[in-house]
Amino acid sequence: MVRYQLVCSSANPDKVAEIAAIVGDVVDLLPRPPRVPDVVEDADTLEGNARLKALALVDATGLAAVADDTGLFVDALGGAPGVWSARYAGEDATYAANRTKLLAALAQLPTGTSRTASFRTVALVRWPDGRELSVEGMCEGVIVADERGDAGFGYDPVFAPLEGDGRTFAEMTASEKHALSHRGRAFRALVAALKE
Repeated sequence: MVRYQLVCSSANPDKVAEIAAIVGDVVDLLPRPPRVPDVVEDADTLEGNARLKALALVDATGLAAVADDTGLFVDALGGAPGVWSARYAGEDATYAANRTKLLAALAQLPTGTSRTASFRTVALVRWPDGRELSVEGMCEGVIVADERGDAGFGYDPVFAPLEGDGRTFAEMTASEKHALSHRGRAFRALVAALKE
């Protein structure tokens, strides 16, 4: 079986660990070189932001690169935070600040308002010759009223997948989360497409 070597665009250690666990032995994830500056993610789609990150790594290293972008889309908030999920509470927002802003926004809505949401991840590989492979993974769920669980990162303590048993991602083991999550689905689809 072919093993792909891909430079990982993410400098987020939580995300890199998740991706490495999902892609297993099909992809050797090479670390993002420290000399590569942060990419301004100013595209208005997840795929656009993933492409910006992958292109920056290809340009900097001359190697094939993999990038992803994830958004949490809350129906009652018109799809917010969406593409701006990582920066929802400001440019340098912490995970906790983003969750606090999200829960506060939902608390302002009338009692009984649906709290349905979806997590979406686009994973994109870009080769130096310009070829691209892009896939998407999605997970439907609800935003719970209060944070629950200590595992995971980002919005995991407030997102309970519909296919689960009522627990948030932060209450699940890593393997339970990967089986249901948007990122797990996107990177399994990416591995399947690379094998074709």
